[in-house]
Amino acid sequence: MKNLPRRRFLQLAGLAGASIVIPGCAKKIKPNIVFIMADDMGYGDPGCYNPESKAPTPNIDQLAADGMRFTNAHSAGSLCIPARYGLLTGRYPMREDMNKHRYTNLIEPGRETLATIVKKSGYRTAMVGKWHLGFEHVDNPDFSKPLKGGPVDCGFDSFFGMHASLDIQPYYYIENDRAVLPPTETIEAHNSPDVTPVQGAFWRKGKIAPGFKHEQVLPKFAEKSIAFLNQQDKSNPFFLYLALAAPHTPWLPQGKFRGMSKAGDYGDFVSQVDDVVGRVLKTLQEKGLANNTLVIFTSDNGPVWFKEDVERYDHRSVSFLRGMKADAYEGGHRMPFIARWPGKVQPGSVSEEVISFVDVLATLADVSGQPLTQYAEDSYSIVPVLMNKDYPKPLREATVIDSNTLIQWPWKLIVGSGLGGIHAHYNPELQDDRNKGKHFNELYNLDKDPSETQNLAEQQPEIVERLKRLLTTYQDQGFSVKR
Repeated sequence: MKNLPRRRFLQLAGLAGASIVIPGCAKKIKPNIVFIMADDMGYGDPGCYNPESKAPTPNIDQLAADGMRFTNAHSAGSLCIPARYGLLTGRYPMREDMNKHRYTNLIEPGRETLATIVKKSGYRTAMVGKWHLGFEHVDNPDFSKPLKGGPVDCGFDSFFGMHASLDIQPYYYIENDRAVLPPTETIEAHNSPDVTPVQGAFWRKGKIAPGFKHEQVLPKFAEKSIAFLNQQDKSNPFFLYLALAAPHTPWLPQGKFRGMSKAGDYGDFVSQVDDVVGRVLKTLQEKGLANNTLVIFTSDNGPVWFKEDVERYDHRSVSFLRGMKADAYEGGHRMPFIARWPGKVQPGSVSEEVISFVDVLATLADVSGQPLTQYAEDSYSIVPVLMNKDYPKPLREATVIDSNTLIQWPWKLIVGSGLGGIHAHYNPELQDDRNKGKHFNELYNLDKDPSETQNLAEQQPEIVERLKRLLTTYQDQGFSVKR
């Protein structure tokens, strides 16, 4: 490893204040950790990021008021699977074949994860929600046997959730490593009028478990999360990873949330997600756990929100950013990212530091008092940022998104076109631009042009070449190059 001294400095800077000491008692109490990740929520959906948002998010906004709001946090990828792989492992997704999830588990046995790292410090670990990182034989499972390679084989003591997105069959719940009820029935595909086929109340035809209802999944995940929290006390620290399957399609807002926003079913579903966040925070407060719990909220990648949606609702789901889910532009991977840690993180604070989902593993290692292993080779602890401690700036030499995009502030290089397949497919006029763009590079100065309106690649060829060499270094190295 090339930068152990710098990484060690960052660990020590964070660990200096990571534990809480009870007055009159020498025992250090490790903080609980709750990590909530929405699915396909945009940078501009929460009001604390976009005052003009048409979707009310009072609980997320309050979380930001009580903690730190990051304005330059990036997913490891602009799609669900690379985002989750980078988060769970502290590695860039380009270091693994993301297509493996179609037939087996992406995280191999023995790989360090968020759960394994905190378990070493005695944490109870639980995951609720969307996995989407594959199981052994996921393409043809034998439901009479355990589903191997999932959360309980990756460090979580318990799991309740789904194998993938809510629009991807088969539709059934998994508890620990078993199907609650196998998907033995069939459901037809479903779509909504007046939107693209991948928006609205959309799901694919396929197998479904008896009694499974798409609209009940978000309430079920909230119920299971709160049940876990209600089982906890102050005697042992815990880590809850709540990976919501919303506001990803199908957009199915329920009850009081229908009509709550001015951005259609999508905006209403965003508000229902916000309500789940509020219920989790309320439970922590009622259990007397809030003051010793680090809560992080984010989203895995950008939304599916076209220019027609902006025009219809006057709601900019990615705010001033360009692009959406699957794009290499900022709207695809710059995420809302909020951390509340009473007594440690200054309320109402804002950080412009460039961070990545891959940094969460090093951060939880820091918080739980564990040394960072070589396996999280791309991960930096953000605890010094959270606690406003001294650290080498910038935190990261550079940040890689997917495999073709690199940010070294203020510059951003996209090798090939920044347009993703979803955007180009449903906007035919963009398809030619995407095909042409595959043979070129895109370079943006994010400090001066955060909306990525001016491609400077031709004007700044030397910067393009320097960043391409750096990106190649990251791609070729078994471990990331660190200063």
